[in-house]
Amino acid sequence: MERVLRVLEYEKMKKQLLEHVSSSLGRQKVEQLFPSVDLGEVQAWQHETAEGAKVLRLKGQAPLGGITDVAANVKRAKIGGALAASELMAIASTIYGGRRLKKFIVTMVEEEEIELPSLFEYASQIESLTDVEREIKQCIDDNGHVLDSASHELRTIRQQVRSYEASVRSKLESLTRSSSTQKMLSDAIVTIRNDRFVIPVKQEYRSSFGGIVHDQSGSGATLFIEPQAIVTLNNQLREAKSREKQEIERILAKLSNEVAEVADALLHNLTVLAVLDFVFAKARYAHQIKGTEPMLNEDGYMHLKRARHPLIEADEVVPIDVQLGGEFRSLIITGPNTGGKTVTLKTVGLLTLMAQSGLHVPVEEESELAVFKQVFADIGDEQSIEQSLSTFSSHMTNIVDILGKVDFQSLVLFDELGAGTDPTEGAALAISILDDVYNRGACIVATTHYSELKGYAYNREGAMNASVEFNVETLRPTYRLLIGVPGRSNAFAISRRLGLDERVIDRAKEQIDQETNQIENMISSLETSQKSAESEREEAESIRLEAEKLREDLIKQLDQLELEKERILKKAEEKAEKAVKEAKEEAEFIIGELREMQKEGLSVKEHQIIDAKKHLEEAAPKLTAKQKKIKKDAAKAKQNIQAGDEVKVLSFGQKGFVVEKINDEQFQVQMGIMKMKVKKDDLQLLDRPKPVETKPLAMIRGGQSHVKAELDLRGQRYEDAMLKVEKYIDDALLAGYHQVSIIHGKGSGALRKGVKQLLKKHPHVKAERDGGMNEGGLGNTVVELK
Repeated sequence: MERVLRVLEYEKMKKQLLEHVSSSLGRQKVEQLFPSVDLGEVQAWQHETAEGAKVLRLKGQAPLGGITDVAANVKRAKIGGALAASELMAIASTIYGGRRLKKFIVTMVEEEEIELPSLFEYASQIESLTDVEREIKQCIDDNGHVLDSASHELRTIRQQVRSYEASVRSKLESLTRSSSTQKMLSDAIVTIRNDRFVIPVKQEYRSSFGGIVHDQSGSGATLFIEPQAIVTLNNQLREAKSREKQEIERILAKLSNEVAEVADALLHNLTVLAVLDFVFAKARYAHQIKGTEPMLNEDGYMHLKRARHPLIEADEVVPIDVQLGGEFRSLIITGPNTGGKTVTLKTVGLLTLMAQSGLHVPVEEESELAVFKQVFADIGDEQSIEQSLSTFSSHMTNIVDILGKVDFQSLVLFDELGAGTDPTEGAALAISILDDVYNRGACIVATTHYSELKGYAYNREGAMNASVEFNVETLRPTYRLLIGVPGRSNAFAISRRLGLDERVIDRAKEQIDQETNQIENMISSLETSQKSAESEREEAESIRLEAEKLREDLIKQLDQLELEKERILKKAEEKAEKAVKEAKEEAEFIIGELREMQKEGLSVKEHQIIDAKKHLEEAAPKLTAKQKKIKKDAAKAKQNIQAGDEVKVLSFGQKGFVVEKINDEQFQVQMGIMKMKVKKDDLQLLDRPKPVETKPLAMIRGGQSHVKAELDLRGQRYEDAMLKVEKYIDDALLAGYHQVSIIHGKGSGALRKGVKQLLKKHPHVKAERDGGMNEGGLGNTVVELK
């Protein structure tokens, strides 16, 4: 495995990752990084990286400052060792850094309600240890100096030290300022030698001062003398400093003992902080390489979308699309040297190892990778000079080792398989090796320049050709990978481009048999078709994205309209309820009047009853013209709607045709180029086409339900497209459609022009127009049928 990691440049990738760690704790995790073969573990690692990326995306960064690897110091304290002030300060700083990081993550989860299950689990394990941190910081400052306030004894001793120093300096400075002694001094200063205060005295005045000589200048002309007058004071100062040192050692020993009491908790904190530093390093690296979290499986299937090699500069790397393990498990890449075959091989291998290490990989969203138990690679010329092995022998030694270990859970990468020996034998051997590895169930990506292997994928089930593209005009590779197309020789084209005489090229062509020429022509045709298909796919993808955006906008508008509709209906209901209430009150009042008249023995005349009825009618709530229309539309909407009916979608105010009935309450409606599911209550029946009675024709076209309200011509040849348009219009007429859409795309405009000309001459076409802004624009023609 070590060789595979080396040839796939896994260690170089780790060096890039190391640039993003915040402490030596994270550095150790990166240095220990190794791909896992357990799917569950890999998925857990990937989720951790995704959570780290989420934090960076939302917050910009995570607070990892102040955290250092103090494990050795903690372990020494645990066994009774005394720590230095700087070591204790590093421990306090790490405790604080851990507590701050814990608060940061817990706040995001509990207060901001951001889902970070893995990071929250780690952060919850960090112990605060505020008591130890406080004790250390009360005794030691940020520079690692023990404070006077560390103990009462230390404060007293330091006061004595400062007092003795002041007395010594005062006496010595009085000597240096005295006019009688200044001439005896080399310089009027007070200095220190052997931790004692002294003055510089000229050699000839040595006897004038007495005391102790501690040093002399290089020339011997100056002696550094501690005068007899301050020897006693210097001794007292020396004793005070000794007591200060003992008190500091006692304080540090006490603090070290407190660290020892929480050593296990501290060490566990360090373990958790190492993981968190590593997670955020992976997240920052993912941001640098524009990596995404891949989907993972154990089935040997991979689908890389616009994959990029992380070690190649972003402005130079060419994205590639790679599929393997689905319909085919062997991918044979052919093409010219320096065309990018080996880079493709290394990209597949390195991205697999990165994913299995829990790293996001530089691919587009929804890419998928497999977790393999073993990854094998035979890449590059690694012949052993010591063993006197040739290139071919070196490769075969490695391949023999691979064949002894490979199984159905393996990914095998072969670079220039069979190279370095006789081409015929090498090609035959390569085919045999590929068959053997395939039969063991492994997934294979192999590169080769043997022409015999170009036909390999056509004769083997589960194998697929691929090639790296070469631009003959610029004489340079494009590094693009073409799946399904074998590489072809460009020797003649390159030679012609470089000016080789055409006669020489023609004679060379005569040396190649007809079958080889046919294969080259076939490959050339495949390349052209592949490029055309890719161009059409990109256009289709663009249209799809535009349609999705339009659909999202329409859904938003529909939601807003529904809300507005509910608001209006609620308001109308409230108004109606109020009107009914008023009507009831009015009715009760009128009835009350009639009863009063009866009580009084008065007879109720006919005209009085008529007046009362009139009052009741006037009190009843009146429907406005708009309410009457809504009521009428709702009544129409409850009619029996069927497939093929022309309807109006009330919420959009747009006309369309019912494509099919989904259930009693929901229909699929075609409005221009857009299909939508619409509720029955939102539909108004406008017209119903007369049923076609000619049963033989209906049988020929296979029933109305098979005729859609649109015809998609994109990617069709011109002649085929024209025939399809004519047939489609006949089928649409038989299906009873009054309006259909013909989608021809924008492209070069030839297909659109041909469709327009045909429609103008067709006897059953009433009118035609370009699609509107929401109907595909110039890429769609809307046709009204007679």
